[in-house]
Amino acid sequence: MSSAAHPSNAPPISLRAQAYESFQQQIVDANIRPGQFVSQRELMQLLGMPLGAVRELIPRLEAEGLVKTVPQRGLQVAHVDLKLINNAFQLRGLLEREAASRFVTTVSDADLAAIEQAHLNIVKRARKKAIDDALLEDATTVDWGLHDLMIDTLGNELISEVYRINSLRVRLIKLEASSLSPDVLIPAMEEHLWFIDALKRRDPQAVVDRLGHHIESAHRRVLGLPRPAMPWSLEIPE
Repeated sequence: MSSAAHPSNAPPISLRAQAYESFQQQIVDANIRPGQFVSQRELMQLLGMPLGAVRELIPRLEAEGLVKTVPQRGLQVAHVDLKLINNAFQLRGLLEREAASRFVTTVSDADLAAIEQAHLNIVKRARKKAIDDALLEDATTVDWGLHDLMIDTLGNELISEVYRINSLRVRLIKLEASSLSPDVLIPAMEEHLWFIDALKRRDPQAVVDRLGHHIESAHRRVLGLPRPAMPWSLEIPE
């Protein structure tokens, strides 16, 4: 999400756009927390951007529901409550089911093999040694990478934009209710691999059903509820 990802031949992006990308990255890196109060100058320092760019950024963040201005207090990052959790996961389910139903017919066998291997590598690492921050970071990249890829494969910029904003809400929710922590890393990867199995078999109904199971599992986890049982076990040869 950082501006460093832009190719050297791409046109320069505005300071406001750079500030927005930096804000996104701060959420990803857990440097911005749900419900946190921050002044414009504190946000300027956090983002490493001039005050003018931050002031231009704030209306966009407010319009997207990521921050709100509280009189006498400053800016407050979106507070996680039950309504936000339920709304964000419902929207996520609607968008990802549409994306998955298209993805199953368009993704190549080679890409699926690479996606599956990336997940298997995470599980192997997690089973061989203690789960540390580096592994959690890699697992999160693999986890979100599959979801983002499915959405972007639709080729619809409007859907991608709505999904990206909602993903920031989901990330805030997971910061509040625990992210991809050691105790959920392997089950989450196994749910992905179960879903990938349906993709490999080109079974559209199983793809949608298993994706729904995975999203509901994440939803229940942030609500503090038991995850639904998965009728599948993963066997990985050493």
